[in-house]
Amino acid sequence: TFSQSQSVCAHTSFLITALLKHIFNLSQSDSSSSVVVAGYNVSASAGSRVVLQCVSGRMVWTRDRVRDRQRVVHWDLYRAHPDYAMERVVDMFSAGDQRIYNSYNLGRVGITQTAFRDGNFSLVIKDVTMNDRGLYSCNLHHLYCHLYETVRVQLNVTKSRRKEQRFWDGQKAVYVVLLGSTVVLPCINRRNVWTDWSNDEEDQQVVHWDRQSPGIRHDRADRLVDLYASGEQRSYGPLFLQRKMNISNQAFSEGDFSLTISDLQPTDEGMYSCHLHHHYCGLHERREFQVTVEPPVIQTTQTAKALPNEDKDTMKAESPRVINVILPDQRHHFLLPLGYVLTSFLLLVFIILIIILITRRRKIKGLNCNISV
Repeated sequence: TFSQSQSVCAHTSFLITALLKHIFNLSQSDSSSSVVVAGYNVSASAGSRVVLQCVSGRMVWTRDRVRDRQRVVHWDLYRAHPDYAMERVVDMFSAGDQRIYNSYNLGRVGITQTAFRDGNFSLVIKDVTMNDRGLYSCNLHHLYCHLYETVRVQLNVTKSRRKEQRFWDGQKAVYVVLLGSTVVLPCINRRNVWTDWSNDEEDQQVVHWDRQSPGIRHDRADRLVDLYASGEQRSYGPLFLQRKMNISNQAFSEGDFSLTISDLQPTDEGMYSCHLHHHYCGLHERREFQVTVEPPVIQTTQTAKALPNEDKDTMKAESPRVINVILPDQRHHFLLPLGYVLTSFLLLVFIILIIILITRRRKIKGLNCNISV
């Protein structure tokens, strides 16, 4: 009985371990899977050439072999009073010394030299003065990965120790510190992209194209091609399929991974997906293209034929072509303008007579008034 219970426990523990491994593998596969950022419907006629556009500036191969000026941190200060000025306090590159922009801050303000190793980019200010008040911003720039992150801290100075405090106002951290003390404005970012530089970067940057035939799920898609930043390219599938699908050799230098399909055929229909993976920069994107093939466009190139000799049979078969032209009656066509002219003339005479009568009546009234006077 004891041996049976031991075997049952061992079997149960084995099942639990296998289940945990399966869950872990699923979580890893989900975390490393790409995110769909765009979807397109592409229609083209059979026999034509179609280009599936897949462009990303973040995948451009721009590594600096000296490992310099790729990552930079800089602290800026914005003063609301009296002149609403913004000034650079300090900056530091990943492979260089920090620069202090105001001589007054030399030896008083700075960042630790190990910032890009431990991810601590906090700003240390010694002997705080009233002139140090303002809104500070810690700006992290990764020129290679095109990443930009900002942390803001409001610094206020007080002369009373009881008023010292630190709190979050919903948008930024607010530090109220004692005059003459030392303060550390926090800026912590320990992501590998800021603290590590891989020597095998070329193996971490890869692009691949997949194709799903109609009715096939995404996880059963066929791999078409793999591209690596090192220049290696792997094509899959039949040779004729590899020849009709092409990607530029300068893909990583230009960031253009578009897939060109020549001599498009109905068998090429399906969902094409462009996967962009930059493991160092944390980029995992996917663009999908639903390709539909339409019937080929038929172009007629026949020359015009001469009309056959007319005979009785053809004349009976052809429908008569009659053009109806409506001409106005000549008599009405002449009387109508004449009537307009006579009517206008009579109206003008009538107006002139009215003016003459009114003028004569006014003259008669004027004479009567003179006689009465």
